[in-house]
Amino acid sequence: MSDRLPISLVMIASNEEARIGRCLASAADLASEIVVLVNDCADRTEEIARSFGATVVEDSWHGFRDQKNLALQHATQPWVLALDCDEELSPTLRASLAAFFADGDHQRFAGARFPRLVWFLGRWIRHGDWYPDHSLRLFPNGLRWTGSPEHDKIVVAGRVKTLDGDLFHYSNPDARTQIEKINVFADVFLERQIADGKRWSLLHTVFRPAWRFLRAYVLRRGFLDGYPGLYIACVTAFATMARYTRLYEHERPTQPRRARDDDAVGGGLDVQPAGRPGGGAAGVSRAA
Repeated sequence: MSDRLPISLVMIASNEEARIGRCLASAADLASEIVVLVNDCADRTEEIARSFGATVVEDSWHGFRDQKNLALQHATQPWVLALDCDEELSPTLRASLAAFFADGDHQRFAGARFPRLVWFLGRWIRHGDWYPDHSLRLFPNGLRWTGSPEHDKIVVAGRVKTLDGDLFHYSNPDARTQIEKINVFADVFLERQIADGKRWSLLHTVFRPAWRFLRAYVLRRGFLDGYPGLYIACVTAFATMARYTRLYEHERPTQPRRARDDDAVGGGLDVQPAGRPGGGAAGVSRAA
């Protein structure tokens, strides 16, 4: 154990048998301790985690941010490396993590961050809004996740070092999975807007999606990722509009109002079954 780093590898998981093994295989031999907090598992997630020497703790689901904080309570090492089941340390990043402690950087910096590189639609996405997406995942034990439920973060008091090497991210196995997340994040967005007393804005609904596309595809050079880069920019813009549309919908009546006569289908035409009085051969007559 002496060659291992003074870190607790901390993860949360639920039915992740297809992905957790890849993540643990890339990091387990670096950590002095592995903590995996699971909830509602009906597959081999716990078995796989234990095969890597992990301490597996079970709890109910409390949301991403709070679930991660529950997992942190079980960490005992001086430093924490927080990973998700759909992530994997690249060889370069592994070496950088080891050097962070060997070179004494853990005494000079309050944490370390590194870029996440996403695999999507058959290629690594190296531009746009998805890269480099620096994530602060190495930090002293005792800190807790803050931020909003869908965008949690770690805040440290001091300098943060950017490490060489990518954190491989397999967040969306296919386009369908990525599209399904739009509603999930829209739900969280709506809850937060209501809690903050925010009102729907036409300006935000129109210009924020346009800005997200411009930023992702042009300013951050998403076009260099080929068609996947175009797709990501378009879906990002749509997801932004969908979130504000949910707020628009929330502020409108849930039950239809009584329609006026001129709202009816046909624009004032009296539609009657053929063969009945006034129906005529076509079954339509002009309303009086």
